[in-house]
Amino acid sequence: MPPRVWAALTAGKLAAQLSRAFRIGGGTVVPGRVARWLAPDLLRRLARGLPHGAVVVTGTNGKTTTARLVASALRAAGLRVVHNRAGANLPAGLVSTLVLAADGGGQLRADVGVFEVDEAAFPRVAGELKPRLVVLTNLFRDQLDRYAEVDRVAVGWRQALQTLGGDAVVCFNADDPQVADVARDAPRSVAFGIEDVEAGRETLEDAADVRYCYRCGVPYRYRVVFLSHVGHYTCPACGTGRPRPAVRAEAVRVAGTSGFTAELAWDGERVAVLSELPGLYNVYNVLAAAAAAHALGIPPQALQRAVQATKPAFGRGERLWWRGVLLQILLVKNPAGFNEVLRALRAEPVRSLWIAIHDRTADGRDVSWLWDVDFETVRESKAWVTVTGLRAEDLAVRLKYAGWAEDRIAVHRDLLRALEHAVAHTPPGGTLYCLPTYTAMLELRALLARQGVAVAFWED
Repeated sequence: MPPRVWAALTAGKLAAQLSRAFRIGGGTVVPGRVARWLAPDLLRRLARGLPHGAVVVTGTNGKTTTARLVASALRAAGLRVVHNRAGANLPAGLVSTLVLAADGGGQLRADVGVFEVDEAAFPRVAGELKPRLVVLTNLFRDQLDRYAEVDRVAVGWRQALQTLGGDAVVCFNADDPQVADVARDAPRSVAFGIEDVEAGRETLEDAADVRYCYRCGVPYRYRVVFLSHVGHYTCPACGTGRPRPAVRAEAVRVAGTSGFTAELAWDGERVAVLSELPGLYNVYNVLAAAAAAHALGIPPQALQRAVQATKPAFGRGERLWWRGVLLQILLVKNPAGFNEVLRALRAEPVRSLWIAIHDRTADGRDVSWLWDVDFETVRESKAWVTVTGLRAEDLAVRLKYAGWAEDRIAVHRDLLRALEHAVAHTPPGGTLYCLPTYTAMLELRALLARQGVAVAFWED
């Protein structure tokens, strides 16, 4: 082992120990920054030590949950997995994961790696990890100040896919027109999608990001829409349309925020799955994991066990008791995701909501996206709404113009005070639905962890 690689591993492990000892983090990012400074090629070097290679999951929404499902399926199949479970999905986070999984000689105690990767970082990471399998979940507008428009992200993906090895497999969402267009020329691919049209609706959302054919510019015609611009589409001019998915979800039944049942089908196999993951959007995450499992040769029974065993990840539907009230935390970070959470809530007897909007770097500085969220669809709700966060007033104004009753909206910028107010307006034993943006979610969970209600997110 070259001295600089040994130094990078040693320094990275020490940084993780110090980070946790002084409670300045979970050692999910800092070790990677330190190690990369000493050995810039460390990600490539360590990834080469995975006997079964690397699996990469990227996209706007669903990365954390999909990656957890894939990792769980691989473990159920008997493999040792290294996985950036805490969601640190930039290069430093990936290196941290590998550094902590390596022994003193740089040997990884794993057979395969499963990595969720930031959609904008994927082009950089793909060349270093050389994944054997890539999962493309979806492309939605998100953090415009960082990513710009989704077309720009798609260009980077196309370029990255061209650098993959000839044996690499691309699993992609056939129901997302832009994702399907990106993956269309991949030499080896597995498409996944929902077949049950009863699970969708007829019209696009106002905030849909894709409306026009990428080949000829004519508006798509949709037979059914499942969420945002994701559905069954075809171009009436050039005939470009939804690829036939190899892995399909049928007989989909969603029980609001409590989970869903579905039948997954591929190559003559049919697997009934029961999941605690909330909302229709999580059907796509399970489908993505099923496509990956199919491509990796994982037995259907292992996938079935993995789906049933996978609990909602931190801040992504998890439930925690606090002061006699059940908190269900549902991350909202862009119009597509927020609309799907609201859609799931329409199936629930909602009595109280706590919504936290921050505008830190990881959230996106521009919060104008709140005007693309369909708050109007739930304005008839009689729920009490407590809004908080750095941009609480912006949300309160948005709810007012959406027609929500002003006398049932309270604004408290302090998260703890807002949470106490919301709990006071929730019946004992009832559910308080908490809808935070990313950094607000981490702040909420840190607050709950200090009170012994939750574990730190890197331990989840």
